Amino acid sequence: MATMLEFIKTVLVKVSFDRKLFEKELRKALKVLLPDDVKRLKAWCYEHFSDKYHNVLNQYFSRHQLVL
Repeated sequence: MATMLEFIKTVLVKVSFDRKLFEKELRKALKVLLPDDVKRLKAWCYEHFSDKYHNVLNQYFSRHQLVL
């Protein structure tokens, strides 16, 4: 059985063609993941999407750190 983190990674890959969808799914992911999984997701996102969505990643991950 896949973990929630793996499921979210799959979803982000599938919606990565559209910025709005990507942001929506990233926002949802940050609400449901545990802090350790958020760290793993952050590293994975920057590895896979920093060329296309660097500003989005900076925005959501910096905002999420303020909440933690």
